[in-house]
Amino acid sequence: MSADVGHRTGASDHLHPAIWRITAVVVLGSFLAQLDATIANVSLSSLAIALHTGLSTIQWVTSGYLLALTLALPMSGWLVDRFGAKAVYVWCFAAFTLSSALCGLAWSTASLIGFRVFQGLSGGLLAPMAQMMMARAAGKHMARVIGYAAVPVLFAPILGPVIAGLILQYTSWRWLFLVNFPVGVLALVLAVVFLPHDREQTRPRELDWTGLLLLSPGLAIFLYGSDRIGERTGLIALAVSVVLLGLFFWTAHRKGDKALVDLRLFKGGVFPVSAVTQFLSNGAMFAGQMLIPIYLIRDGGRSPGDMGWLLAPLGLGMLCTYPLMGALTSRFGLRNVAVGGALLALIGTLPFLYLANHTLVLTVLAVALFIRGVGQSAVGVPSISAAYASIKRDELPMATTSLNIVQRLGGPTFTTLCASLLGWRLAAQPLHESPLSAYAWAFLLLCALHAGTLVAAWRLPKRVL
Repeated sequence: MSADVGHRTGASDHLHPAIWRITAVVVLGSFLAQLDATIANVSLSSLAIALHTGLSTIQWVTSGYLLALTLALPMSGWLVDRFGAKAVYVWCFAAFTLSSALCGLAWSTASLIGFRVFQGLSGGLLAPMAQMMMARAAGKHMARVIGYAAVPVLFAPILGPVIAGLILQYTSWRWLFLVNFPVGVLALVLAVVFLPHDREQTRPRELDWTGLLLLSPGLAIFLYGSDRIGERTGLIALAVSVVLLGLFFWTAHRKGDKALVDLRLFKGGVFPVSAVTQFLSNGAMFAGQMLIPIYLIRDGGRSPGDMGWLLAPLGLGMLCTYPLMGALTSRFGLRNVAVGGALLALIGTLPFLYLANHTLVLTVLAVALFIRGVGQSAVGVPSISAAYASIKRDELPMATTSLNIVQRLGGPTFTTLCASLLGWRLAAQPLHESPLSAYAWAFLLLCALHAGTLVAAWRLPKRVL
């Protein structure tokens, strides 16, 4: 099977069946990885009890996974260029499945954290590999394909808590991880059979060791520091990460296409506009995921157990929009859909300024979250599609790496900014009168991020050529 399916069908609106086979296989992998992350996140307190340790220690089951994932991400472009996307995906998924089994067989907290780090190193490459293979197969139909592909992955955060609850109620905690093994083996067999061979498209190049030793730790330390912004160690980590990332940009600029990430992709045209849109959109999305639950619990007086049904309209809005992305972008164009989505996300966030200064009204909350979900999901697909359509096929591995790094940086960057502003205003509130509450100030910053996304989306191309 050829990897050029999308280009053979590019002149037609008809999608080759091979595109759907490729998409189904990589979506199964993405779904399993997201489900695994959700199950682990919601089970930390139970794991702490089962393994006789504290929450400060057991949280490294999640933090270690995320840091390892971030360390591995910059390698994806070089690995694809050297071995091919299918080989990298298959080996990474095999390692991910094996490490899931090892997590289930862990004999201590330390061994569980170690196996989760191993799982993060392999899991960090699954998302960029899935994106790149869909982009290669779908061609100009990327918006339509990724719109459908995102729907199953959105169910993972919904099913994760349910599955985790059933496992913890009826069986051992080990099945939180062992449940991945049979599904992972099935997905691995499907990947070997249905994913296209692409070894002929490889173009081996030397690994930029200097860039790797600067970028991977820089990203991981930035993520670590962002999560601990209120502590001295967090501030030191952020300062170190800024130095490492600055040195990386300096060396990458000098090395050009021999760098781990080719910065020339960002010198002009559609790709940097798409990357900025993704950076702002992801940042606003993750900052909202942090701010809204904190507001509902601490200011709205709701319990953590209420969060599932209170936040359900957000997920419902996203689920309603994603399957329509292909039809919407075909009719209105990438730019108009992205701008409309950014505008809706802004409109859906503005009511929180009112709610934060008045009494929580559940009807207003539900409508605002639904509109926000519809808007958020309508920005990502057009901007990603525009990014991939703007580059040459042989630049796909490098572009995928770059885009995924930018996406991952947006979340911690703007989550840190919003959390810092909220903490500052909460500390200042008893001392200084203000027409806006501390939470309203934080939501005002979130609205500014959505407005920035709107401006960036306005510069996207109207259509994919």
